[in-house]
Amino acid sequence: MPAKSCQRDPIPTWLVKQLKDVLAPIITTLCNVSFQSATLPASHKQTVVLPRLKKPTLDPNNPSSYRPISNLTFLSKLIERLVAMRFVTHAEVNRLFPVYQSSYRRGHSTETAVLCVHNDLVRAVDEKYIPALVLLDLSAAFDTVDHLTLLTVLQRRFGVCGSALQWFSSYLADRTQVFSMNGTETQPIPVQCSLPQGSVFGPVKFISYTEDVGSVFNQHGVRHHQYADDKQAYIDVPPQDIATARSILTNCIHDITKWCSSRRLQFNGAKTELIWFGSRHTLQNVNREDLKLQLGSTVIEPARVVRDLSVLLDD
Repeated sequence: MPAKSCQRDPIPTWLVKQLKDVLAPIITTLCNVSFQSATLPASHKQTVVLPRLKKPTLDPNNPSSYRPISNLTFLSKLIERLVAMRFVTHAEVNRLFPVYQSSYRRGHSTETAVLCVHNDLVRAVDEKYIPALVLLDLSAAFDTVDHLTLLTVLQRRFGVCGSALQWFSSYLADRTQVFSMNGTETQPIPVQCSLPQGSVFGPVKFISYTEDVGSVFNQHGVRHHQYADDKQAYIDVPPQDIATARSILTNCIHDITKWCSSRRLQFNGAKTELIWFGSRHTLQNVNREDLKLQLGSTVIEPARVVRDLSVLLDD
């Protein structure tokens, strides 16, 4: 465990780790009691939310420039880590996670996600095709997760039942959060939805929550790769079939939007990016007006360079 502490911890984490010989048996008992009773104590369900700038270049006076990071107690994060290990093992053994999801899976990372997509794009260009890559954006994805829907997904699609399902229900129920800045805290605010950003188990629950989105891409014959809430959709066609590719992508994204609404997720067309790849000669012979995507009232202009999981890709 990292030596990070929460304002709700009675003693700092570094001291707990130094006293591990004395405290480990006690902590073990507390974790086991939590599992046996299928309950997470209320004292470990209050989150201290700290604002962190998304990028150093953003305006610090604009509230939208900040990402809310949840500061959780040491014991709650430790229990989450144990639950995450058990759940991920269950999902991996039974092959329940999407094949093209690289978040929080053994042997997968942002590197494997980018390499997979990059390899497919380069091969298509070598074969004289024009691939189009769409980077889909979800607004505040973790903040809009519906708890009841999440429990239903865990039960129906991941086979979580009995005391395990009761523990997840307890984890999500009666949560509160306070916002802290410059030493000042707000009053506790009930949390009716969302997954805590900064929690150990949050990313695992999110990829479980969105596990079946791959079926939407497959219905349209659009290849895809995901990393948590980052979704990459791409298709390659001969230069003369660009109009067909645009139609397929438009219909696919339209259905993705409807799927997001069914999960109470907010698709953000304004921040969705599009880029077409090809040899210099091929791209010069294509009218850029023919490369735009029309999503309702939003027109997505093709970009020359995009940032995909912190890696810059140019056309």
